[in-house]
Amino acid sequence: MLTHVTAALAAALLAVAPTAPTPAGGSTRTLDADQPQAGGRAVLDGGHVDIGPRHRDGEWTIQIHDDHAVPPVWREPSATVLRVRDTARTPVPDDPAYAFLGEKPGKQVYVIPQTEREGVIWVGWNTQDPGVLRAAGRGVTMTLRGVQGPGPVTVFLQSGNLGAPQVLLSSARPYPQPVWVETNTHTHANWVFGAPGSYLLAVDITADLADGSTATASTVLRLAVGDATDPAETLRAAFTGPLAAASGTAVARPGGDVPSGTPWWPVLGGAGALLVVVVAGPAVRQWAVRRRAERDRRATR
Repeated sequence: MLTHVTAALAAALLAVAPTAPTPAGGSTRTLDADQPQAGGRAVLDGGHVDIGPRHRDGEWTIQIHDDHAVPPVWREPSATVLRVRDTARTPVPDDPAYAFLGEKPGKQVYVIPQTEREGVIWVGWNTQDPGVLRAAGRGVTMTLRGVQGPGPVTVFLQSGNLGAPQVLLSSARPYPQPVWVETNTHTHANWVFGAPGSYLLAVDITADLADGSTATASTVLRLAVGDATDPAETLRAAFTGPLAAASGTAVARPGGDVPSGTPWWPVLGGAGALLVVVVAGPAVRQWAVRRRAERDRRATR
């Protein structure tokens, strides 16, 4: 499931239940229960931000935690644009391990890397809101229900310099695409965008709460990729395409209360986990060179 994203293999992919690499490293941070909710619109083009559920005053929502702000705040996704500047451009490595991107080697794509890179917004997700920790059970299901944009979108993890990439989400695959995330988890992955422009990602986050009820929230994440993309246009854009319901059988739009099914999911876990590996720019090329050299050494043995 690591490199196969063609339509011919889609049915087989749905029958697989992959497990994400064991998280390495850790995060000891805690979130203040009283962190404010920011009002107004915002364009975030640098620093650390996380997408995640928030449970406050009995309401389950999806928010963007802006850790770059001083003090940190929560923001509404509908009023927030995540801007990926041209500093994120990276050539696709000439290595078959990255064939799942569906791009030719050497093509410039936009990468939000797993580890923070100067000049590039660092986007992850967390389930560390104190209200979520109190209300939710073992974890939440984060589901990608659709992508709208000028190019392909892929989110993948890579553990260690020689670890094989593991695709979590891909616009080349059928929807819905659920990912199980344990509570008190903080994760970063590699986000790859195939072309500049405005991208809208429709996302649900669902949890079985400790009181026996089920909570679901829906939102659209807005990303303006490339310096030439106007964030104001990204903010105004409407999601006009079909959206798969979490069951995979019906069509609904963000804002509806759609229960989350479990056709397959990668698993992300570990209390306070923070996956770290450099997968951008020179690091990618160096990794590819080492990988080819290792294969050559094995072939000559």
